[in-house]
Amino acid sequence: MIKNNLAFLMAKKKIRIAELHRLTEISASTLSKLYNEKTNMISFHTVEKLCDLLDCSVGELFEYIPD
Repeated sequence: MIKNNLAFLMAKKKIRIAELHRLTEISASTLSKLYNEKTNMISFHTVEKLCDLLDCSVGELFEYIPD
């Protein structure tokens, strides 16, 4: 399983979905799905934007948890 830590990283930076949308230009619906862990896919471009804005690595944004 791949765990998405977007909600944790956003809370740590005290940033909301609306602000993240404004700063990254990633659609609010995409961010909401990621935040609520309701998505199965994400583009490298989106990952890059999130990591850049949240000042994190891919390994901090996502983690692999063996079944």
